[in-house]
Amino acid sequence: MKDIKFKIFASALASVLLVGCNDLDTEPLGAVVTSDQKEEVVKNDPEMVSASVTGITAMFSVYGNAIPTSFGHDDFGYGSIMLNLDSRGTDMVGLDINYNWFTRSMTFEDLFFNYRPTNILWRTMYNQIYTANGVVSTIDPATEDSSLKYYLAQALSIRAFDYFVLAQMYQHTYKGNESKPCVPLITNENANEAAANGCARSTVQEVYDQIMSDLNKAVSLLEATDKTRGTDKRYISKEVAYGLRARVNLTMQNWTAAAEDAQKAISGSGAPYSREEAGAPGFTESSDHSWMWAIIIAETDRVVTSGIVNFPSHMGSLDYGYASVGSWRMINKKLYNEIPDTDVRKGWWLDANKHSDNLNEAQVAQATKYGCPAYTQMKYGPYKGVMAQSTNASDIPLMRVEEMYFIEAEAVAASQNVAAGVQLLNDFMKRYRQPDYNCVLTDLRAVQLEVLKQMRIEFWGEGIAFPTAKRLKPGVIQNYEGTNYIEDIFKINCEGVKPNWALVIPKDEVDSNIALQGKNNPDPSGSIPTRPTPIGTYAPGNN
Repeated sequence: MKDIKFKIFASALASVLLVGCNDLDTEPLGAVVTSDQKEEVVKNDPEMVSASVTGITAMFSVYGNAIPTSFGHDDFGYGSIMLNLDSRGTDMVGLDINYNWFTRSMTFEDLFFNYRPTNILWRTMYNQIYTANGVVSTIDPATEDSSLKYYLAQALSIRAFDYFVLAQMYQHTYKGNESKPCVPLITNENANEAAANGCARSTVQEVYDQIMSDLNKAVSLLEATDKTRGTDKRYISKEVAYGLRARVNLTMQNWTAAAEDAQKAISGSGAPYSREEAGAPGFTESSDHSWMWAIIIAETDRVVTSGIVNFPSHMGSLDYGYASVGSWRMINKKLYNEIPDTDVRKGWWLDANKHSDNLNEAQVAQATKYGCPAYTQMKYGPYKGVMAQSTNASDIPLMRVEEMYFIEAEAVAASQNVAAGVQLLNDFMKRYRQPDYNCVLTDLRAVQLEVLKQMRIEFWGEGIAFPTAKRLKPGVIQNYEGTNYIEDIFKINCEGVKPNWALVIPKDEVDSNIALQGKNNPDPSGSIPTRPTPIGTYAPGNN
């Protein structure tokens, strides 16, 4: 076998660089296959690429994949990133205890470039990009084969998703920051050059251009193929691709395009959760009609057999895991108090008296037995409804159709007129969440903040609302009279956004990639406000 020597980055990006190299793979019989030969094999048997696509979806829930030398209990795929995102935001309250693996995201300790949260995010995303690049490099972009069009669309969509997540976390939002440095942009087309000479940070505009290019191609391919995912929501459907593009267009303020994509996503998807369906602990089954895209978990997966290294362990108040021994996930009391009693979602959390109308007698008893404090989440039910079990095999939502309704409402308000957007918001809320809801706002900024508030409630714990908050900069209020942020280290009030809302690229990456040296995001630790921030005052944020 040909020996190839080249510099690789120390983190997961190293794997990305391998994709485009002219290395040789060994077949079972000892022969070798070139990249061109692999394309020919796939062309003759398109289903050969199916396993690689499945491999991409599997990486969303792998235990210890990001930092395999440590096997920390916060490293279990994209579910851990969802928790990091919401912990970094304004609405998820936790305790500063050893069982809380996500404290660092809450306290600003993740500002430093050798800490776990930024390493897990970086490596998880680039590992998936590497795998997606492998699929893209294998399939002729001009293929006429229906199956290959479908598989190529999967890889392009997930690569776009990964870069979108990275772009939002390693720089501030798109508008106004187009020329600022973002993340290294590695595709199969530039991997050789990157391997030899490192890879500099592309601009925000360049990264978003790649994201949109990938999504546009994916949509076209999915529209042109007769192969579908069926009921398996691990994979990208045409509607999910529209939904991903709607997210990106909204962030770029392409209002008309965002509204159109959101509507296309809605029209081909199931209905939102009804008030009755939302009125009980759930959010565990990808088969639910409102789920568009999901991480599907099997009981035999390592994240399940680990017992406690999984999303339900940290999030599920009625499951057995970290939450049940004190690492509670609670809602910011200020946001909770803004939810009307007529909104069915208020029961997604315990009230000040540790009560929720959404719980049955057995669930109340379990919450009491565990000692759940006030404002603890009851949104996520236990796997198959069986409480206190350690088989935490609940599926995890990546996209629900409800999000598309909120995107459409904001985008229509911005592109057509405010009243039309408000009408869409009213229609959704009255039908699905709060019968007496009545938004009468006429100012676009006010409507956007109202949509954001509803998204903060609706997608609490799903990692969806945080990027929207980063885009709209509503301010951060965690210290107020009666706050349920208990420890002073959490009590921060900021204008704009928190200083830790643009992450520092991991140290190993910077040390190994010469093109990144001296080009990292500034260490914002000097801008951390004194805690607690005095009630009624606001520390400068980071805009």
